[in-house]
Amino acid sequence: MKQYLLSVLTPSDATPPSPEQLAEIMERVDAFDRELKDAGAWVFAGGLEAPSTATVIRPKDGDVLLTDGPFTEGKEYVGGLSIIQAEDLDAALEWGRKAAKATTLPIEVRPFVSRM
Repeated sequence: MKQYLLSVLTPSDATPPSPEQLAEIMERVDAFDRELKDAGAWVFAGGLEAPSTATVIRPKDGDVLLTDGPFTEGKEYVGGLSIIQAEDLDAALEWGRKAAKATTLPIEVRPFVSRM
């Protein structure tokens, strides 16, 4: 089976959900993760801290430079991810639809490059 990355796209200007809303969202996300595991499609999943906690490591002139925070600015950032395995893109997109309903956020579905 092919592996796919489901990226949770979080609006950078979004107001965080209230504790009650977050609890409801996390219940749906936990149910989604259980469904993935029961179907044998779950590989890995996790949430990410805010972009401000990131460190960018960039090669330059034979050395590497470390910079706090992301270099790029955008309207969205990756707030979490799931790596799944699915028979084909249609099956992966169906998991993406379920993830979008669970998280209430956009989900980017992207296949991993096949390795020989």
